[in-house]
Amino acid sequence: MSILLLNTAYFPPIQYFSKIKEHEQFCIEQYENYGKQSYRNRCRIQFANGIMPLVVPVKKKDGQKFLTKEAQIDYSCKWQKLHFKSIESAYKNSPFYDYYTEDLSVFFESQEKYLLDLNNRILDTLLSLLSLKRTIQCTADYITSPAGFCDYREIIHPKPSRCKAEDSNFICRPYTQTFNDRFPFVPNLSILDLLFNTGPEAPAYL
Repeated sequence: MSILLLNTAYFPPIQYFSKIKEHEQFCIEQYENYGKQSYRNRCRIQFANGIMPLVVPVKKKDGQKFLTKEAQIDYSCKWQKLHFKSIESAYKNSPFYDYYTEDLSVFFESQEKYLLDLNNRILDTLLSLLSLKRTIQCTADYITSPAGFCDYREIIHPKPSRCKAEDSNFICRPYTQTFNDRFPFVPNLSILDLLFNTGPEAPAYL
């Protein structure tokens, strides 16, 4: 079976985990040029007023390109407090918020230097919560010829116009969301949305 190839992602979307579940092995690309406005440093949650992006600020390098593995987190603003408060406000009334919040709150207290390290720590915890027995691997070099890989680096993206191909195998079936009395179902939000709303049923949903 081919190895799944993914970008790093901050509290990745449901689609991300559905692909991991389909593959026994996956690999995170760390030698690509860091791309902005992607899931690498952001996630999307459902807020009382609609969809809200949570963005981890990354230090700029004077307009120069840099690799994903070199992306350093900017702590000059208190984004961790903002993210945690936003998640709490969005999901505190969801059925399983209290069940998972202790496992996830640690990521808003410690300060990782590199975005990749933070994302991998989060991913490792999420894999455990979803009962997905997978080992996180990172590329040893940039994968230019993805023979033997199932390449999703340019397919899972918050902006459909930036996706180089459509994932026709992914269908996000409706489940009860926190604000379903205000908004129609919103597919493919952060995995947080699925966990807080469906709890132990999340692995089977994937």
